[in-house]
Amino acid sequence: MSSSTTPDAPAHTATADRGAFSGRSAFIFAAIGSAVGLGNIWRFPAVAYENGGGAFMIPYLVALMTAGIPLLFLDYAIGHRWRGSAPLAWRRVKRWTEFIGWWQVLICVVIAAYYALILAWAGDYIFFSLKQSWGDDAAAFFGEFTQAPAPEASGLTGQIIWPIFISIVVVWVAVLATMVLGVENGVAKTSMVFIPLLVVMFLVLVIRALFLPGALEGLDALFTPNWGALLNGQVWVAAYGQIFFSLSVAFGIMLTYASYLKKKSDLTGSGLVVGFANSGFEILAGIGVFAALGFMAQAQGVEVSEVVSDGVGLAFIAFPTIIGEAPGGALIGVLFFGSLVLAGFTSLISIVEVVISAVHDKFGTTRAAASVIVVVPLAIVSTLLFSTSQGLPILDTLDAFVNQYGIVAAALVSTIIFAWVLRGLPTLRDHLNHRGSFKVGTIWMLCVAIIDPIVLAVSVFFATKELLATGAPYGGYPGWFVGLLGWGMAAALIVVAIILSMLPWSQRSHLDKADSDGDEVAPEVVRGVGLDDAGTDNPHQMRPHGHAAAAVR
Repeated sequence: MSSSTTPDAPAHTATADRGAFSGRSAFIFAAIGSAVGLGNIWRFPAVAYENGGGAFMIPYLVALMTAGIPLLFLDYAIGHRWRGSAPLAWRRVKRWTEFIGWWQVLICVVIAAYYALILAWAGDYIFFSLKQSWGDDAAAFFGEFTQAPAPEASGLTGQIIWPIFISIVVVWVAVLATMVLGVENGVAKTSMVFIPLLVVMFLVLVIRALFLPGALEGLDALFTPNWGALLNGQVWVAAYGQIFFSLSVAFGIMLTYASYLKKKSDLTGSGLVVGFANSGFEILAGIGVFAALGFMAQAQGVEVSEVVSDGVGLAFIAFPTIIGEAPGGALIGVLFFGSLVLAGFTSLISIVEVVISAVHDKFGTTRAAASVIVVVPLAIVSTLLFSTSQGLPILDTLDAFVNQYGIVAAALVSTIIFAWVLRGLPTLRDHLNHRGSFKVGTIWMLCVAIIDPIVLAVSVFFATKELLATGAPYGGYPGWFVGLLGWGMAAALIVVAIILSMLPWSQRSHLDKADSDGDEVAPEVVRGVGLDDAGTDNPHQMRPHGHAAAAVR
């Protein structure tokens, strides 16, 4: 095993050239680009409507303050202090916790593979919107477009759908070009262009939607409070779930991004900006979506409740129907699906960055080589698997078990291990406070150590219960299909993560190298011990109380 980098270690002869953000603004745009994704646009509005309407904002804000932002701070602190990808940072925390990082990496591999399919659909629908190719039946058109079979006929192989094949290839070419450019010139600059453009496009979409007939009825349906919902425990679980998924916490993205920040960075101030910017966009999305749904309900002569949907149904069936009936529908379509592409692309590159960063650290390759090693095989598998008629059922199953279930399980395990097994929160508290404009203390540690594990455990329980509730395989798919891509995939990621954590790091890896600035990396966490300030202006130079000559990995 390799020994830990400590203050008494020999001088380093090599540094890890990992790349870095040029400044706080680049990091914030990249982090917002990751957080603001498809879920903000197609998940939040329906979740809010179904869980109390205007009253939902109370548990939503409570969840943001007690789970979203505290877990965001946790991710930032781990990545920033131990200066590595998810596997490397967790290994530097404690040798045996490396598997958590690989678990997060593997989750990102699976999500990235199917996320590209959704972007491909959205890109195609931009052009479909110009001619309103779906005619009078958007649902039938989407079925013909995807050629998805009946659930019971789902399998692993199907007929290639060439328009989707080409679109997925275009998505992966764009991803590869972005990732090869690096952290600053690729990831950061893409987000700094796409996020302002996304906000402008969506504002135009919202303004247009607000002037549609029936828009006010839609907003009334969304914001009318059902105060009785606050007494329903599942409403609170839904609020925490929405915050958790929309902020990209606990599956390696924010940890990886924070590892590229300059040492003298305001982590807590940046976290607050990202957290509130993400929630602000979700509310904006809710206004735009429900204004449009109000118009759809009026046009069809039904209640708003009868047209509310989320996910794929909202994006590719409900909205095309709205576009077909609304004045200036082509403009609405270009703005809506263009927004999906922009939001989805910045999220996709953040997901892929987790994997590239891990490969870069593990093998010590160049950034360009790591990008090619990751993106090309991932693109081939993604294109061959998801460009067929089986793409939709495979996506649905993987999303349910790896994204909605697996991420929560990984977050629960990592939070319990860091807060209770390692008792490392005092270390991160002092690291965050050294340069942070918003100071954290007992309340933050209580949130991370008690409130968040309880909420995550309850979420895992309800998710498991929901997946098993009917007694039949998920989604009506064949049992072997759900067993392989659902439960099997969720379990396999854990097993493979443990195996990867046991493999030795190459001599070229970044494990024992100084960080990108040539400084030694902070020692591993010491149980229940905070950090000595010692008058330094660099939080990475702070050492555990009474452990100035810190220990071994």
